Amino acid sequence: MPQATATVAGSADDGRADPAGDSSPDRTGPPGSGSDFGPLLRAVKGQGLLDRRTGRYVLDIVANTVALGVVITALVSLGDTWWSLLLTLPLALLWTRTAFLAHDAGHSQITGDRRASRLIGLIHANLLLGMNEAWWNDKHVRHHANPNHVDKDPDVGVGALVWTQKQAIGREGFARRLARNQARLFFPMLLEGIALKVYGFQFLRRQPVGERVVSALLMTGHIALYATLLLTTLSPGKAVLFALLLHALFGLHLGLAFAPNHKGMEMPDPDGERWGHLQRQVLTSRNVRGSLLTDWFLGGLNYQIEHHLFPSMPRPHLRLAQPLVRAHCRSLGMPYTETGLVESYRQALAHMHEVGAPLR
Repeated sequence: MPQATATVAGSADDGRADPAGDSSPDRTGPPGSGSDFGPLLRAVKGQGLLDRRTGRYVLDIVANTVALGVVITALVSLGDTWWSLLLTLPLALLWTRTAFLAHDAGHSQITGDRRASRLIGLIHANLLLGMNEAWWNDKHVRHHANPNHVDKDPDVGVGALVWTQKQAIGREGFARRLARNQARLFFPMLLEGIALKVYGFQFLRRQPVGERVVSALLMTGHIALYATLLLTTLSPGKAVLFALLLHALFGLHLGLAFAPNHKGMEMPDPDGERWGHLQRQVLTSRNVRGSLLTDWFLGGLNYQIEHHLFPSMPRPHLRLAQPLVRAHCRSLGMPYTETGLVESYRQALAHMHEVGAPLR
């Protein structure tokens, strides 16, 4: 299986590799209790990088809400015209900002109040996106606990796509043909915008009755509100096309934001020695370097290593924590992987192509 080129963090931010190459596991204990992670945790806390930025998030939420209102107003103003389809692009971008906010609420980045965090998640996920925040949090917590672990991380479990050659060899029929060509089909297959809704409704049966009712009402309300908006503004044909195009662009944007993070990175051996927190999170994650535009487009999650080490850290602080994390990895001789945006996609797709090799 091809791995992303992992460079040991250099002595400066010039990207040069340090000659030290020891990437031995962190075996000395749980995070923050004398392990290799402890000194880093103390340094990050000492700089206040785990302090919440609630005011900043309030501004982000208000700005996103206003922008959604502007796009919806423009849709109503344009009326039944093909030009309305152009609004699917800004709306998809804003839906993805909404998903980022729901993600951050699930990690308690916005506020330490659990009820407030859940309310923010319910509004942004269930009501505005039609996505069940309980399903997302259940899945995402398991991913964070064991990233890229084929037996424990749902993001690398067998689904429409496969992530190991062992998974690929077990495919039959149409799924086998799909796995054989999954690298070139990856982006065209990104129907995540629709899948999020389907998975959310399927998850309802696993929720307690009270939570199930609230989640179902909000997700149903989302569908009803958007269907009413489109069908009272556009002809039925244009409304259906608008919805399909919107969900396709939304799924593509989500895929572009999340695909570079772990695909093609180390995958822990399920039968091997258990890795410590630092190694488990750093070696399985890839950062994407770039400008402020890259940070905005990827929602700050291009600092994926820092996010996995400190899930509750506010996204605006991730880039500030990066020098500390890079230096700590350098001191331990631990690989710290960071690439450009295009290269991150190349590595992820190369991994997917190699996974399907036995079927070709």
